[in-house]
Amino acid sequence: MLSIDNLSVTFSTPQGDLEAVRHASLQVGRGETVALVGESGSGKSVTALSVLGLLPYPRARHPSGSIRFHDRELLGAGDVVLRQVRGNRISMIFQEPMLALNPLHTVLKQVTETLTLHKGMTPKQARDRTLELLQLVRMQEPEQKLLAYPHQLSGGQRQRVMIAMALANEPDLLIADEPTTAVDVTIQAQILSLLTELQQQLSMSILLITHDLDVVRKTSNRLYVMHSGTIIEHGQTEQLFRAPAEPYTRQLIEAAPSGKPNPVDPRAPIVLRGEQLRVWFPVQKGVLRRTVDQIKAVDDVTLTIRAGQTIGVVGESGSGKTTLALALARLVSSRGAIVFDNASIQGLKSRELKPLRRNLQIVFQDPYGSLSPRLSVGQIIEEGLVAHGIGTADERTRLLIDALHEVGLDPDSRHRYPHEFSGGQRQRIALARAMILKPRLIVLDEPTSALDRTVQAQIIDLLRQLQRQKNLAYLFISHDLKVIRALSDEIIVLHKGRVVEQGNAEKIFDRPQDPYTQALISAAYDLKVSEDSTVAQ
Repeated sequence: MLSIDNLSVTFSTPQGDLEAVRHASLQVGRGETVALVGESGSGKSVTALSVLGLLPYPRARHPSGSIRFHDRELLGAGDVVLRQVRGNRISMIFQEPMLALNPLHTVLKQVTETLTLHKGMTPKQARDRTLELLQLVRMQEPEQKLLAYPHQLSGGQRQRVMIAMALANEPDLLIADEPTTAVDVTIQAQILSLLTELQQQLSMSILLITHDLDVVRKTSNRLYVMHSGTIIEHGQTEQLFRAPAEPYTRQLIEAAPSGKPNPVDPRAPIVLRGEQLRVWFPVQKGVLRRTVDQIKAVDDVTLTIRAGQTIGVVGESGSGKTTLALALARLVSSRGAIVFDNASIQGLKSRELKPLRRNLQIVFQDPYGSLSPRLSVGQIIEEGLVAHGIGTADERTRLLIDALHEVGLDPDSRHRYPHEFSGGQRQRIALARAMILKPRLIVLDEPTSALDRTVQAQIIDLLRQLQRQKNLAYLFISHDLKVIRALSDEIIVLHKGRVVEQGNAEKIFDRPQDPYTQALISAAYDLKVSEDSTVAQ
């Protein structure tokens, strides 16, 4: 169905030509799932975008190659040909649904656009078909979601909208670029199961682009391994997992979060304590906006974090993990007691909280979104020093260089901008921005969710090393239970804002008591969750 032969992609940059893909060849047959794997920056997405002619011209060019779809040449084809293929015969699920979906348009408008463009449907026909598609991808309360905007949906729901859009015209080929990267393990299992079922129903082929080898092994028939723009190995998936020929392939397969959390002194001073925390959001309806209900994002949560300790917070998308962290950092309003460094901070005003910010820092989930594209890396990292009036210009430069050394980045890179770095490097920049203020507690909100396994392992080792050196306390939020296990000595399991299980991490992993925790751990290690499980409900 799809044949890529001898494909090369070169980008023109101010520093000269960059060869992103070198003489790559791969094939996808009818009805099969083919995986293209490799680390961030290996050329996977560039290869996929070349199929649909979505690379930025003229900055990107193809010195060699051919891309044939049903024996029709797509490389160099005109806009008329590509418009007939895009979203119709070949569809794509993009890596980050929040960026791929238009924030100004409802779900209904975005899905119906492709139906009216390619199928010529009337507005009513397109609406009915959109509702069918949302039901097909098992969207909860699909009629309500029709008029929702992307920011009103969870990560898993946005991914389902992307899948519905991609399947709207029943394509022959679906290109899925990291379709489960930033969703929790239970949603990941459901999405993979859903794609497999839809593939069988529609006799569809799938080109799966991912760095998650657990996903590859469960779903793909054949596997291509890409490294530095070159396909270095390919074959049947199980055969490659059993006996990889290339050392790089073996490294990818063996890379996984490992090690144990740093030991914690039970007598260590308490850095942060939250008691009976509640964050409720009112549901208002009618002209007078009367409150008719409450969304209990966080409901009666109590925790204590000591110096040198890591507490992991786990749960599905929408369970309240990030809201809990924002409440503890006083970035959203909450009820309950919050004590930081033996002082209550719950009633403090914004001006009074400013000195606190030095000692309580946050590393956000998406480093690209949290780093200003208009500032250099040096300006981003020293921003906190400037805000708190710390040091002279020369002293700040010295602190900046030390912070870059600490996180394993070249100090000369401080003159570059965020878009010039890989995902793992950007996460190190975000960590350096937090570390430079020498905080006592760092909130880490999904800091490894979008990273390759090899880079994940490096970041986890770095976090453990910094914690040992500086006796840091971490509140670590993640949906990846393997990462949580490698870092956390205590975990909190949240479900719909409430704690369903809390305590020693190893005990909970070995003997989970709550059915919800059992389902999470099962999904993390098996990637098999039935639709009628506790989690799915």
